[in-house]
Amino acid sequence: MMFRLRYYLINGLVIGGSITLCLLLSPTRLPGTQLLGIGTNWVLIWVVIWSINRTVFQGVIAGLLLGLIQDGLTGTYPSHVFGLVLVGFFTARLQKQRYLQEDFISIALIVFVMVFFVETITAIQYFVGKMRPLEEISRDYQQLVLSSAILSSLWAPVFYYPLNYWWEKAPHKTQYKANSKK
Repeated sequence: MMFRLRYYLINGLVIGGSITLCLLLSPTRLPGTQLLGIGTNWVLIWVVIWSINRTVFQGVIAGLLLGLIQDGLTGTYPSHVFGLVLVGFFTARLQKQRYLQEDFISIALIVFVMVFFVETITAIQYFVGKMRPLEEISRDYQQLVLSSAILSSLWAPVFYYPLNYWWEKAPHKTQYKANSKK
């Protein structure tokens, strides 16, 4: 009983610490984390890693909470909530065990595609809110999306392996995993 309680406490610290680290890394531009002035989407990486082996509900809640936190840190428009909620939803629905092997290439590929998805949602919000003209959005879109997708997919395995290793060693895996059959 004491082991489980201690594990849940440490697990909460691991989750909270990894989220805090991603949020702190988001505004920073450390060497190797930017390309053409565009940084890595750390929060999206965390939502993908969290959602990959969890239920749709857990993925959506993670996207919602992290989107709200990121909006609180950066500004509310364009909102990060829509994109991150959909990333949590689609990543959890992917049921990776059926389609992809669980390795760094599949995680990098999922993150790469999800960055395109999130940045498209952000561009649509800019257009609908008339914050920027369409010509300016389309001019910056390709460079922004490719740079962010490349960087995020390269950095995703750095977060994926330690977190996945920790969550795989959970005392009651079935509570944390959407698909406990392997």
